[in-house]
Amino acid sequence: MISYSFIPFLIFGLIILFSGLVTVQQGTVAVITMFGKYRRVLQPGLNFKIPILEQIFKRVSIQNRSAELEFMAITIDQANVNFKAMLLYSVIDGTEETIKKVAFKFIDDRNFMQTLVRSIEGSIRAFVATKKQSEILLLRKEIVDEVKDHLDSTLADWGFHLLDLQLNDIAFDEAIMRSMAQVVASSNLKAAAENEGQALLITKTKAAEAEGNAIKIQAQAEKEAAQLRGQGVALFREEVAKGMAIAAKEMEEAKLDSSLVMFSIWTESIKHFAEQGKGNVIFLDGSVDGMEKTLKQIQGMNLLDKK
Repeated sequence: MISYSFIPFLIFGLIILFSGLVTVQQGTVAVITMFGKYRRVLQPGLNFKIPILEQIFKRVSIQNRSAELEFMAITIDQANVNFKAMLLYSVIDGTEETIKKVAFKFIDDRNFMQTLVRSIEGSIRAFVATKKQSEILLLRKEIVDEVKDHLDSTLADWGFHLLDLQLNDIAFDEAIMRSMAQVVASSNLKAAAENEGQALLITKTKAAEAEGNAIKIQAQAEKEAAQLRGQGVALFREEVAKGMAIAAKEMEEAKLDSSLVMFSIWTESIKHFAEQGKGNVIFLDGSVDGMEKTLKQIQGMNLLDKK
């Protein structure tokens, strides 16, 4: 039978025993020290530590963490650039060596975050200082790659690694934004003027080509018409001459005076010239000598046909 005097000691022992039970939440680990020296790491779940002697130095989260940054950088041409960024990082893994780095490299999480943020800002400022303002907006990926390359080894030494860095906003001072807008507007106006000039040039060139082609076609048509008119006149003259020669020959065979027929043909020809001619004046030799000369020429043609 237990003595009542022993009950206080039993209760005290149970309290001490239960004080050694430690619950570690999922996603975290607990760093245990004894007399101020690192001893071990407690994993998620129910754990036991030596009461009084072992102490929980720090609970370390191995989950992903995020932080927002706002800072300013200066380009090589002295333009102020305002950045808004989101940082995503985490502990490398849950191994003992990594947890020891995370727990003991910095006094507390506040000092760690301050160092991390300043390191990232310094990397971005150093990169931006080598670029012109007109290049910055196109270099988001290059800026992120530069930060990762610069900080990967440093963060690994602290037990962390950088998962992602998103540059959510890159903005310049108001005066610079206005000047950039003016540059874009002037470039657009220049491009519009160049396009309009090219369109006008093309229109005029096409119009000139069309006019030139029309002139060529008209000239070719006039040329062909003139040739046809000349051929028609030549054929007409040839047929008139043949008709006159045949008529003279037939009258000669009939022993008639061919001068009468020649005179009739001569007058018919003059009538045809007057009716069909487009000119205002017709010059013909209407004298007796002229008519006799013409008749002799026709008779000469008739003689040639006989030969």
